[in-house]
Amino acid sequence: MMCAVAMTFIDQTIVSIAAPEIISELHLTSSGMQWVVNAYLLALAAFFALGGRLADLFGPRRVVVAGSLIFVVSSVLCGCVPTGGSPLTWLIAFRATQGFGAALLFPAALAVVVAVFPVERRGRALALFFGLTGALTALGPLLGGWLTAWTWRAIFWINVPVAIAALVLVWLARIPAHRRDEPLDVPGAVLIAVGMGLSVLGFQQAATWGWDSAATWGCIAGGLAVLGVFCRYELGVRHPLVNLVVFRDRAFTVDVLVLFFAMLAFVPLFFFASVYAQISLSASPDQAALYLLYFFAGFALASQWGGRILDRRGARPAMKAGCVIGAVGFALWAGKLTDLSMHDQWPYAALAGAGIGLILAPASTDAVNRAIGASYGEVTGVTQTVRNFAASIGLALYGTLLTHTMTDHVTDTLRGRGLPPDAARSAAGNVAEAVTGNPDATTPTGDGPLATTMRTAMSAIRRDFAEANQWVFYGMAIALGVGYLCALRHPGGRAGRETDPEQRRSETGTGQRPPSGQRAQ
Repeated sequence: MMCAVAMTFIDQTIVSIAAPEIISELHLTSSGMQWVVNAYLLALAAFFALGGRLADLFGPRRVVVAGSLIFVVSSVLCGCVPTGGSPLTWLIAFRATQGFGAALLFPAALAVVVAVFPVERRGRALALFFGLTGALTALGPLLGGWLTAWTWRAIFWINVPVAIAALVLVWLARIPAHRRDEPLDVPGAVLIAVGMGLSVLGFQQAATWGWDSAATWGCIAGGLAVLGVFCRYELGVRHPLVNLVVFRDRAFTVDVLVLFFAMLAFVPLFFFASVYAQISLSASPDQAALYLLYFFAGFALASQWGGRILDRRGARPAMKAGCVIGAVGFALWAGKLTDLSMHDQWPYAALAGAGIGLILAPASTDAVNRAIGASYGEVTGVTQTVRNFAASIGLALYGTLLTHTMTDHVTDTLRGRGLPPDAARSAAGNVAEAVTGNPDATTPTGDGPLATTMRTAMSAIRRDFAEANQWVFYGMAIALGVGYLCALRHPGGRAGRETDPEQRRSETGTGQRPPSGQRAQ
């Protein structure tokens, strides 16, 4: 199962490294490229709940195979995007279907792993699973840097051999075909997809439409309203897509909230840190991959430490420590961005990674263990939906913040060098949009005053981009600070055997869900 989900984790980060090359060859804007990244995450958020439910209804083995096939076919098509026509539409469409395949694959794979271990052994096992699969994300930057030197299209084609290996291993594993005879909640699946799509669209387009635009707030408010309708609808359905009764457990709710705020920093980091390295530090894709490796060194070590804390004392101490360490790490890292030295930043990058590593495995594992009366696939669908929705919102919000801040800084720089205010503002907007990752190669040519000023200002513009990224990293630190406040509400302790849903159904002698009164504490 770890091999099966490896490519879904790799794909969350590998595209960020290749983003400048994709933008340059396909003539995309930075906001368009963010949608290429965001389409994958949005599809994950929109369809994770559906994937978890399908794993329950049709059996995890079938859903793992189906998700793997959808994912790898979409990967091949992403790598075959034409340079003419509408490359952005093509990429966004097949990145979305990639995300749909991953949304089917991951909850089904996790349901298999959870079912293998009894609850008293599950904490360390799942901490290992989440830690190692999370650390696999580090392969994305490394592979991305190496493959991009050949062609950026290979970052999608690399999924083909991984998928073949995963399918062979799934066949060899002889996974039992457990399934539940219940109907699929189609209206619920439509409502949650529409609600998330609208709300994230509003956040993403705020940079273009403006925060004072009726369209921006119409999408955000409309999406949240649809999600409210979804929650109300689910409470009245006999077989809902998401069993919201699990949120009556305060520990489960806190786990999900902490995951939400941690993911506001985790996935967006890869996009913004890699682009920062290539623009402000003039790093190659390979060097940008090594820059992100500092973060994963801290992440990999701390995730295993978090698993041991979970087994001994429960999730609360690990989540509290992770939020504090992560917030401090991101804040200190932000302060060093303007030094424009990659090697001086590694202690703070590792500290930020350690904080995230302490949070993800314990919070995710504790949420699964405390889900009373719900299936593993369903509960994983809930937690992963929240995690990936948060990642999509984080990319949109930080992207808006970066664009506006970068435009203001570059405008001031160009005005200080004698350009008229209107010309400076227009040029600054173009610079903020044209994130190419190699500014030295894209220096404007010509003898006009604008081109001449831009050539002499490139060093200052790289520092402007670093200063704009500081606000993004401070935002990540604030998100983890809010996560700490949520972690304080966790009741503590470890989930006991009585919270094991599979055992609960076994003892009641039925594969059906117990009545809602038995599911609540």
